[in-house]
Amino acid sequence: MKLSKEFKIGLIVTLAMALLYWGFNFLKGEDIFSNDRIFYAVYKDVAGLEKTNPVKINGLSVGRVRNMFFKNDNSSRVVIEFILSNDIPIPANSTAKISSSDLLGSKEVEIKLGNSELLAESGDTLLAEVEISIKEEVNRQIAPIKNKAEDLMSSIDTVLSMLQGIFSTTNADNFSKSVMHIANSFENLENTTSSLDTLVSGQRNRIEHILGNIESITANLKDNEEQFNAIISNFGAISDSLAQIRFAQTMYNVDKTMKSLADISGKIDEGQGSLGMLVNNDTLYIELENTSRELKLLLEDIRTNPKKYVKFSIF
Repeated sequence: MKLSKEFKIGLIVTLAMALLYWGFNFLKGEDIFSNDRIFYAVYKDVAGLEKTNPVKINGLSVGRVRNMFFKNDNSSRVVIEFILSNDIPIPANSTAKISSSDLLGSKEVEIKLGNSELLAESGDTLLAEVEISIKEEVNRQIAPIKNKAEDLMSSIDTVLSMLQGIFSTTNADNFSKSVMHIANSFENLENTTSSLDTLVSGQRNRIEHILGNIESITANLKDNEEQFNAIISNFGAISDSLAQIRFAQTMYNVDKTMKSLADISGKIDEGQGSLGMLVNNDTLYIELENTSRELKLLLEDIRTNPKKYVKFSIF
């Protein structure tokens, strides 16, 4: 079978275009004949991530970033498109985290596998996360030290202000006077101690005699311990006897007697009986007073005129 010239030209053009397309994608790092999976993640900030940056799982490179573009919802969020050339299962709740791959700031996408039983399929969007930068980490670590340093400087400033106030001219004079007073106090204390030493030395014999008497008294108390115990026992027996007295009956009798006296006093106040009439009625008192006065006059008359009342006859 003979092929026509037009067919040959068309086949050559088709092969050339296919080769061109494959070459173009190859230069971009894409293989059109592979079974790569495509995933997406949406970030507020890609932190310097660039196309062709690697995608890793547990430190092993499994793909690369293929494209980055703004999401068309007027939110200025960035969509990262990355392909995985590895067939490792990706759980649906896995996270695509942008992190630093070295100290120079190169970025990579690290996929943290989740624990969901549902697997993500090509074209799904994974959860997004961005690792904090070294600058932010340094600032976070230094912030507590900075705060402590500021507090320390404030405390030092306060202490210096207090010292400045303490060592002012007026306070310095007062401090000098206080030191002088303290020195005088110590001198007086030293004199007092010396006087006490002199007094103790002079009265040493007397003190020894007093201590000897105290020891003697202590010895006597110890020797008469049995007698003191007996006295204490007697006091205990007396208190027991007093406790056994019918105190309630005695108080009842006293109360009864007080009531009787109150009744008698009330009757006297009311004028009942001879004593009540004598106390409340002054007629008897007046008559007794008149009788006493008349008796006094009679006795006076008998004394001055005895013959009037006594007659003597010899015969």
